[in-house]
Amino acid sequence: MLLGLLISSLSGPVMAAVLCPFCDAPTLVMAEQIQMCDHLLLGRYLGGVKSTEVTAGSSRFEVLEIAFSKGAKFQKGQVLEIPQYVAAAEGATFTLMGPEERLEDWHAPAEATAAAWQYLSKMPLPTTDVAQQSQRLEYFIPFFESSDMTISNDAFAEFAAAPYAVIKPLKDRLPREKILGWLNDPKVSVTRVGFYGLMAGLCGKPEDAAVLERKIMTLDADFRLGIEGVMAGYMLLRGEEGLKVLEDGKMRTKVAQDASGKEVPLPFSETYAVMQALRFMWTYEPERISQERLKASMRILLERQELADLVITDLARWKDWSVQDRLMAMYADEKFAIPAIRRAIVRYLYYCSQEKGEKGADGVEVRPESAVRADALLKELEQKDPKTVSDAKRFLVR
Repeated sequence: MLLGLLISSLSGPVMAAVLCPFCDAPTLVMAEQIQMCDHLLLGRYLGGVKSTEVTAGSSRFEVLEIAFSKGAKFQKGQVLEIPQYVAAAEGATFTLMGPEERLEDWHAPAEATAAAWQYLSKMPLPTTDVAQQSQRLEYFIPFFESSDMTISNDAFAEFAAAPYAVIKPLKDRLPREKILGWLNDPKVSVTRVGFYGLMAGLCGKPEDAAVLERKIMTLDADFRLGIEGVMAGYMLLRGEEGLKVLEDGKMRTKVAQDASGKEVPLPFSETYAVMQALRFMWTYEPERISQERLKASMRILLERQELADLVITDLARWKDWSVQDRLMAMYADEKFAIPAIRRAIVRYLYYCSQEKGEKGADGVEVRPESAVRADALLKELEQKDPKTVSDAKRFLVR
């Protein structure tokens, strides 16, 4: 879900999301639906009986092709009567699939072009063999922008549902130039921008960074779906240099340039998109930009009132315990006297106070200085603001 992690800001330690973090994936891709069937056929529509108040009607199909049929239960030329009415032109072709032989239990017939039938009947089915998952996924690459939307949407969905670790080995198989073109094509669905931006970074060359930077820095809407994926792809290409550009252009400033070159206010969503991209780099590409550098970047946003609680949560999850005194100053600052921020500070101190130390030569555990300090600060807050501390502790992820 690479391109909707979207990596969420949770109140405590969480497991890394495994799906494509900038994609919205469907519940089941076509291959998963097919895998649950015993039969997959192509049928030609012969006509049907419309539904009434007491019946669902019926539709007749001649079997033209058989992708598979358990026990060879169906044959070419056979006529099937599906117990539901389909409104279609006579001669139209449909996929017919389902379990066993009870046609009442089959999927609703779906109209399919010749290209769609070839795609569906030849696609490799899902596998639990990790070594084969990348090889299987390669089948779908040529179909990303097929003119047949059934094919295009399903091929994209396969990547959206795939773990990033399965996608990454395919970087040399991805169509680099086409992806760059799709990224800037206004006809391509905006729901794919994040995915194509990330893939452009994964398979791109250094000179491609200019294309991604131009897209990131030119503000053409108040909210840009998927721009966080483009930012992540940009950092894949440029590393710390790219991160510096994002810091200066999206984190340290509150203005931006629109498509005409006019200076406009920087939308909140742009800065939040950088946060999402930082989370991606932390979780999936920790070797491209050091985690210490990512922590330093996230700390820039502590002064942003509208983001502070999210930033504090991320710093706690990343075990950056270097800002305890700064957070205490924020707690006392009226600018940050917002319940969500104060609760985030309490949770940060609590998680830090729970950190375990190494055992000494005598076998006794020595608590980290940061944990001791956090414990003392937490007790101080309990004296000053017991209600907020109590409220924050109620929802701790322990």
